[in-house]
Amino acid sequence: MPARIDILAVGSLSSHIRPAFDHYLRLLAGGVSVREVREVALRGRSEAEVLREEARRLMPALGAGGVVVALDIGGREYDSPALAAKLQEWFARGGVTFVIGGSLGLGDEIAQRADESLSLSKLTLPHQLARVVLAEQLFRALKIVRGEKYHH
Repeated sequence: MPARIDILAVGSLSSHIRPAFDHYLRLLAGGVSVREVREVALRGRSEAEVLREEARRLMPALGAGGVVVALDIGGREYDSPALAAKLQEWFARGGVTFVIGGSLGLGDEIAQRADESLSLSKLTLPHQLARVVLAEQLFRALKIVRGEKYHH
């Protein structure tokens, strides 16, 4: 793998979704690190409070160096070859950290800290499913980077 790829996510995956995500992590052959921060329960809190607290948990994990890409429905969309090209650009800048919010998305603090914003689809994806889709798209993009066929 040419450079560092990190996935930083709010919450852990359910037992029903984890096998699909783990499948793509195995295909990525250890080239992706995954870090999770605990999701904040909405009980008795406003959505803004939850997003602020989750952002507070995410910020220290972002570190320095590399590109921070926030996953957001309003972000830029890429086809597979364009995402592969973007990955190469991000590798040249020291690697990439993809940030996936919880059920409420990402707080403004993370959006402001992010260097770029990526949308996996115009459709709203549950945050756990977005993690699986991201892993699959990273697998596909890295095949393109290596000059391999990326579809059957």
